[in-house]
Amino acid sequence: MEKYQEIEQSLIKKFRKCIWSQFIKGVRDYELVKEGDKIAVCISGGKDSMLLAKCMQELKKHRKVNFELEFIVMDPGYNEVNRAQIIENAKLMNIPIHIFESDIFDIVAEVEETPCYLCARMRRGYLYKEAQALGCNKIALGHHFDDVIETILMGMLYGAQIQTMMPKLHSTNFEGMELIRPLYMVREEEIIAWKNYHELQFLQCACRFTEACSLGDHQGGGSKRQAMKRLIKRFRQENPYIEMNIFRSVHNVNLNTIIGYHDDEKQYSFLDTYDKKNS
Repeated sequence: MEKYQEIEQSLIKKFRKCIWSQFIKGVRDYELVKEGDKIAVCISGGKDSMLLAKCMQELKKHRKVNFELEFIVMDPGYNEVNRAQIIENAKLMNIPIHIFESDIFDIVAEVEETPCYLCARMRRGYLYKEAQALGCNKIALGHHFDDVIETILMGMLYGAQIQTMMPKLHSTNFEGMELIRPLYMVREEEIIAWKNYHELQFLQCACRFTEACSLGDHQGGGSKRQAMKRLIKRFRQENPYIEMNIFRSVHNVNLNTIIGYHDDEKQYSFLDTYDKKNS
């Protein structure tokens, strides 16, 4: 049995409950894949996007709806070692990747403030553009369950707002394009377990500013997201259901107990209807 066949088999058997079933649940619950879709699976070279590619490949193999896939890799200026690592892993996992270049690293190298934010925004735009050129109507990103709950906490603690990372959203700049997150229900610890089980090595941080952590599982300790990971870990010691409770909180918002909220057009306050409810 080839290595890629072992990986495919493990998703359906050994990791069926914790990865495959949760992947399928997210796809079904949020209606992420529909008849006639052509989806560009965006591969950064990390564990999350590589697992996503494999799951989407398996979904197509066992499909109940007809859809097409493209596996795209944007090279924003990787060094030769990192680019070779992505190509080698794709070959090992039998993922037919399409690589295209951009000059994002060169551009953000001149930015002193928030280069990571600018890089992320630019990456998204390049991915949409390339996917659209390939005839795709969706791009799939590898964000997982932990990314979602960390985003919720970051919004509250640093942004003074209640928000979340949505399972799908329409592009505002690329007409007819949509972003989906099929790993929405898959926990990061299970992705790490899958990676370790197969002794796979993926890119962790291939940015030119932090190439010292290009391979392996090194985690930077200074970011807000890392602070959220540590905070959730402490919470978990008191309550093992803490992550799911945070996740469900944004599915179960009671507007009768919210002081204020807004949409793209208007700001609302509980005072708008407070007296009317008692008249």
